Order: sequence, then C-alpha cells, then structure tokens
Amino acid sequence: MSATLPASTDVVVIGGGNAAFCAALSARENGASVVVLERAPEDEAGGNTRFTAGAMRCVYDGVDDLRHLMPDLTDEEVAQTDFGTYTEDQFFDDMGRVTEYRCDPDLVEILVRQSRETMLWKQSKGIRFQPIWGRQAFKVDGMFKFWGGLTVEAWGGGPGLLGSLTTAAQKAGIDVCYGARALSLIAEDCGVVGVRVKQNGKTKDIRAGAVVIASGGFQANPEWRTRYLGPGWDLARVRGSRFNTGDGIRMALDIGAAPYGHWSGCHAVGWERNAPEFGDLSVGDAFQKHSYPFGIMVNANGERFVDEGADFRNYTYAKYGSVILKQPNQFAWQIFDQKVTHLLRDEYRIRQITKVTADTLEGLVTKLEGVNPDRALASIQAYNDAVQTDNPFDPNVKDGRGTTGLDLPKSNWANTLSDPPYEAYAVTCGITFTFGGLRIDTTGNVLDTDFDPIPGLYAAGELVGGLFYFNYPGGTGLMSGSVFGRLAGNSAASAADLRGSN
Repeated sequence: MSATLPASTDVVVIGGGNAAFCAALSARENGASVVVLERAPEDEAGGNTRFTAGAMRCVYDGVDDLRHLMPDLTDEEVAQTDFGTYTEDQFFDDMGRVTEYRCDPDLVEILVRQSRETMLWKQSKGIRFQPIWGRQAFKVDGMFKFWGGLTVEAWGGGPGLLGSLTTAAQKAGIDVCYGARALSLIAEDCGVVGVRVKQNGKTKDIRAGAVVIASGGFQANPEWRTRYLGPGWDLARVRGSRFNTGDGIRMALDIGAAPYGHWSGCHAVGWERNAPEFGDLSVGDAFQKHSYPFGIMVNANGERFVDEGADFRNYTYAKYGSVILKQPNQFAWQIFDQKVTHLLRDEYRIRQITKVTADTLEGLVTKLEGVNPDRALASIQAYNDAVQTDNPFDPNVKDGRGTTGLDLPKSNWANTLSDPPYEAYAVTCGITFTFGGLRIDTTGNVLDTDFDPIPGLYAAGELVGGLFYFNYPGGTGLMSGSVFGRLAGNSAASAADLRGSN
C-alpha cells in the first residue's frame, strides 16, 4: 500500500530497487526519517532488481565465511561442495580485467573491501542468501565445484530480494510512495533541498535534508540509447523495468552534476529473439540464454562470430549481447548436441522460447530461420574438424579444450556437434543497464562539473558512473547497489542531521 507524500522529511530516496532500499535502510538506521519515491505502481515496483536472478559477487575466504552468511547450509551440502574462495585480490583482478582497467580505483576499492561486510549487514535486515547451485556449479564425480567467483544469490532471486527489502523497510518505519514520479530536484544556493514529485496527477514539493538518487540507468529510453550507445540500440529488447528511463540522471545533470563513466557502454546479453519490448514479470530473467560456452553461435550469414569459450559465462555474457546486436538483422542461433544438453540452464526449458531440433545437421540448418543454410553447415563442419580432444571436457574449469586452425577459435569447452538430436535457440540482444551515469565521491556525494560536492545530493546503483567499462563481472550490479546504497544512505542521514542542526 502506498504511503502519502509528506511535506518534508530528512531523506528522500528516488527509486524502488535494491540500491534505493539499501540507501533507505541505512539512512533510517542512522536516525533519519525516510521517504522512498517509486515511480512504478506497486505491482510493477522494484526496478531491475525484480527481474534479476539475485546473484551477488562478494568476497569470502572459505566455507566458514559462507556459513556465517548462509546458516541454512547443511553439513551434507558442505561435504559435497567445493566452494573455493573469492579473495579481495581476485575481485580487484576481475574488475580490472573485464573493464580493461578503466574502472575508477577509488570506487572499486569501496566496492571490493565493503562487499563482505555489506552482505552481512543485509542479512541483519532479514535478507536470506543461498548458494547458486543451478547456475554456477556443475556436479562432477560427485562434487559440486563453484566457478567464476560467483557463489551467492538472494533467496527467491530478484523478486525474493525485493520482497525482503520491502518488508525490512516497512518494519523500519520507512514510507514507500508508489506511482510517485520525481520530476526535478529542488536546488538552492545551499544545495539540494528537496524533490518535486507527481503522483495521481498532482504535483507536490517535498522538502528534505538530503536526497539519494537510485533510480537506475537509461536502458528503457530508446532515444537516449540511440543518442549515447549508437545507431541500432533502439532495436534492443529491454530485459527489465520499463520505468528506467534515466530520469534520475537527467534531473541531476539539470542542476550541474558531472556525467561520468562509459556512456556508450552497457550490460547486454543474449536474450530470447521473440521476447517482448520490456521485461515480463511472469517470465523474469528466464528469457536469457547463457549456456553458449557449451555450444556454438552462428549469425544470419551462417558464420560464427565470437569465441564462445573465451572465459566463464559470467565474464562474457554482459558484452556478448552487444556483439549479437551488431550481427545482420540483430540475431543469432545457439546450437548444441546431446553431449551437453543436460548442462543447459533452466531458462532453455521455458515455454516462451524459439527452438528448433533435428536429427541431422543438414536438417537443422534448414530450420534456422533467417540463416544461410549452406554456409551454416560449412561453419559447423569446419568447427567439428577443428575440435581438439586431447584435453578432457570439464564445465567447472577453463579446460583448454579448444580448436585449432580456425580464424575464430573456441578456447574452452569445445565439443564436436555429433550426437543427435541437435537443438538450436534463437537469441537477440537484451539490454540490462547502461554504464554511464553520475560522478560521486567516496562518500556517495554527487559531484558537479567542477568536481565539487553538491550539498545534499547522493547517488547509488546503476546510475553511478565509473565502475563498469566495456564489460561487467556477473553479480556485481546488485553488490554495487548494496554497497553504495548503504554508503549513500549513511552519508545522506549525516548531511540531513547537520543541516537540521544549523
């Protein structure tokens, strides 16, 4: 149920997803009165958080750390699982490597070093976590082995996380206003002092000691996508909320905030070719198709166009969507045989898929809609001839089982396509969130174009620029939203208290 818009409060949080609620909870525990403005109606609330699978990349030194975070883990589960470790150094290395070392070192320092503590803080707010059994570990010789530095997800995925955050906010006495669209920031010589809001057709000003913007990127705005990401991006499907149109970024820029980060970059994945324009809450994240490392992908010309086995899925999936968008007619087909179909993620088994099967490769290529069949068959045969079988296939490690002699190699997990029936799935580009946003300092304070702090204005979540360039380590979005949401909420509460005492 939506709260009534107040005339004033200590802290206003713009947005209704993970980062926003972390900011609100943090501000509230530091003594501030808090109002959350969620643009969407209650049944569509939660931004992109509601559409995620709930994975969160965090530092842990071993199973004892994980058992503190996930006390429901049984001795039997621990005995049959190799959780490994994910150290701060590994997290730093992953952030640097996948962003081509462009990520802001000060922001990454905060993200990495506060990740473990922030997860425990969320747990203290009633958020439950579990291992990502089904998507980040395969059972080999009786043991599950986690890979790619990604081990933990929120109980119930994105919807479960949002529900728990909402419950925590209600218990803390935080007012959540649905259908409340922030129009502009109220800025005076002393900084930001409130927000202009429209709800139920009526406009109202809310005065505040501080404002936190956590309303997501501009991925649901086709005009901005085309302006900043480039031609063709208006054709991408939006994986998540239709409400993330960049309003928070725009209203901050309007009062002189500094843009920052990779404005022509984004997180974009392989997505069901015939998915709707925006995310469908009844399907959630299941339109994604992320088992491509175990097969091959061909475009309309019948040609492979990426190294499907370049790295673990969670280090390549966020950039391969943009590669698919650049293919003729913005689509591709993922092809598998029966040696690996048992490894395909659950998203390949939903009803809303574009799938074809055949008992022969010759028959399969004729069913790949929009694809040159002769060239596709030639590409598959050339790939089959190039597969090296010296190294055993192992989905839990980068097994080095690759190809030789191809202009475009496959570096790991290469198996011949030789065991029928064959399966193929059509994908296009699904955009998750944009990388460009606002410049903040290490307190979460938004900076102006002179790089001076704008008093009373803070930011968290997808609209924080400077963290991600070119690519993204899986699970870092929710972690970033949590860390910087908590930071921004704490700083906003302190600023509101200081302003109130003057």
